[in-house]
Amino acid sequence: MKIRSVSLAVLVSTTAVLMSACVVEPVRPPQPAPVVEVAPPPPAPGYRWAKGHYRWAGNHWAWVPGHWVAVY
Repeated sequence: MKIRSVSLAVLVSTTAVLMSACVVEPVRPPQPAPVVEVAPPPPAPGYRWAKGHYRWAGNHWAWVPGHWVAVY
C-alpha cells in the first residue's frame, strides 16, 4: 500500500513539474483582408513590385506596404 501511494505521489509531482514547463501561445486573430495597392511607376528599368503583406507584430497584424525591388 505504501509503494502505491509513493508511486502516485511521484507521478503527480513529475506531471506537475512537466506541465509547469509548458508555454502556451495565445491564439492569433485571423489575418485581415489584404489592402489594395496600386503600384506606382517603377523607379528605373530592372525593378519588380513586391506586393504588400501582413506580418505578426507581437499582439496584432501589421501591414507591410509594397515596394520596388531591384532584380539581379
